[in-house]
Parts: sequence; structure tokens; C-alpha cells
Amino acid sequence: MNDAPILLDLHTHSTASDGKLSPSALVRAAAARGISTLAITDHDTMDALDEAEGEAKLQGVRLIRGIEIEINWNEFPPILGVLKDGKKGAGVPRREFHLLGLGVDRPTADFLSLMEELRESRNERNLMIVERMREQGLPCDLDEIYAQSGSAFIGRPHFAEYLVQKKVVRDVESAFKKFLAKGERLFIPKRGADFERALRLIKESGGIAVLAHPTTLYVSWGHLPGILRKLRDGGLDGLEAWHPTTSVHESHRLVSLAQPLGLCITAGSDFHGEGRRDRTLGLSSGNTKITSSLFDFSPLAGSLDAFDGNLRQLIATLVEGVAAVPPHPAPIKRE
Repeated sequence: MNDAPILLDLHTHSTASDGKLSPSALVRAAAARGISTLAITDHDTMDALDEAEGEAKLQGVRLIRGIEIEINWNEFPPILGVLKDGKKGAGVPRREFHLLGLGVDRPTADFLSLMEELRESRNERNLMIVERMREQGLPCDLDEIYAQSGSAFIGRPHFAEYLVQKKVVRDVESAFKKFLAKGERLFIPKRGADFERALRLIKESGGIAVLAHPTTLYVSWGHLPGILRKLRDGGLDGLEAWHPTTSVHESHRLVSLAQPLGLCITAGSDFHGEGRRDRTLGLSSGNTKITSSLFDFSPLAGSLDAFDGNLRQLIATLVEGVAAVPPHPAPIKRE
């Protein structure tokens, strides 16, 4: 019997959003690192997944069809209560509430409609950033930024790369610190999705809803258990306890909060490409290798029939053992 740990990564990004690798290249990179199960979770789009699925079959990688959705904070101050710096909801800098949808195998018409709304919101925000750049005398050509990105998706990282190319700043990190981070001169918030709607549509589309990188909520540890309980009561399925923004100690602490609530535990690298030194494919908190031991899908063990395809296989594999389901397919030899 092979007792080698299963390698997984359930949070990655491709060029369909703000990643550096094409969907096919991302799958190949995962296979090269020995990752057997990969979720591509681009921001507000699933455009990468058909291409990635074809490559995943060639590489023998189990692909989880995913997405990462930004949630609108305006609805949350009464729910989230006091945040780390003592301010209420909307006034806290850098906070993010992102929801991962994992196993979105049968997106409904309403789900696709939400994706289009989020795309329009992002485009509107980008035009506002362009206008603000011009007001401040900064170089800006949106067509050039699109061409440079090689994608129909434009986000703040692409503006940062453009500023580097135009020698306004030295590197992407400097572009964010000086211009694009929350609270800086080029930052304009993007309208997110309603939590209840996003969660419902993920589930109706066959997936599970997982709170991404929980520490970026910027909620005090004292308030976090109550908040997680409320989100669980609202239908949240899981918690991404293992993420590069958390230390190993914080990840264990998040696990200890999630398990009594019956929330699943997931892990991811949030990989965007080799340009980000803090995000390595297959590694998470404190450069911990993402193995099956970091995951806990036991809360879903009794509802396997609610899921399809690769998500169902993954849950069964992690809950019941590798022998419970057929292994992911062997790589297909290229002619």
C-alpha cells in the first residue's frame, strides 16, 4: 500500500484573472510539483476551467472547478461587529472578505448572471482608476494595459505592472504601497457580491462555499468565533485555515475554531505566479507543504450524494481513504 501523502492545492489563479500562468500552464506546473488535485479559483470568473480541464486529463491531475468571489462588506458591520483596530465594518483598511466556491460543476443561469455583474463592476472600477491616474499626471493607456495582461480580466496587479513598465515605480510591491493598496491614491473599491446570494448560487451550482484567508477579515480573535458561528448558520461550509497570510500557529488556531462548528478545513497557496515570492504552488502557511493531512471534509461525509464529479471523489478520498474511490486518471500520453 502506498502511504505517501496526497498533495493538493485548492486555491490558485491563472491568466483568466490576475495569475501569471495560462490555465494549461498552471495545470502542468501543478503536475510537475506532484500535485494530484488542483482547484483553479480565479476572481469572479470561470473562464479558465474548460482549457484547464483538458490539460488536467492529459496530466492526470484531478481538477476542482472553482472561483473566488469578493463579498460586499456594506452588509456586514452589524454582523461582524468590532474589528481589530476597534473600528466598525466599513472603516477598516485592507480588510477583505472573499468566498471560495469549490466544485462549481453545474453553474446555473443565475450564477452566470452574477459573474457578469461582477465583471461589469470590475470594468467600471478600472475606468475610474484610469481617470484618477490621468488626473494625477500618471501615464495611462487602458488598451496597452489589456495588451500587456494578455487577458480580458484587468485588476490592480495589472495596473501595478504597467506602472513598473513605465518606470513610475521600481516593482509591483512598490506600486501597491504607493498607489494601489487600500487607502492609497489610486485605490477605488470594487462592488462585491451579496454574501447570501453568492453562497446560495455556489451551492445551487453544485459547489461548497469556503471562507478564504480568514485573517484578512481583520477581526479580533475574541470576536472571530461568534462571527464564524453566524456565517456557519448562514450556510458557510468551510474555512481556508491554511493560507500564506497566516502563520502556522494561526492556522492551527483557525482549525480549532472551525472544527467545533462543523466547518470543513481547506488549504491553498493562493498562487498567482512566480513573481510573488510569498505564494508558492503547493505550499501554504509557513511554507507548509499542502498534503491531505491539512484537510478535514468530515462534516460533508454524510452528504456525498449532493456532489458530483471530482469534488465528490475528493471528499470521499479524504474522508474515507484513498481506496474509497477510483484514483484520478493516469496521464494521457501525447502523440
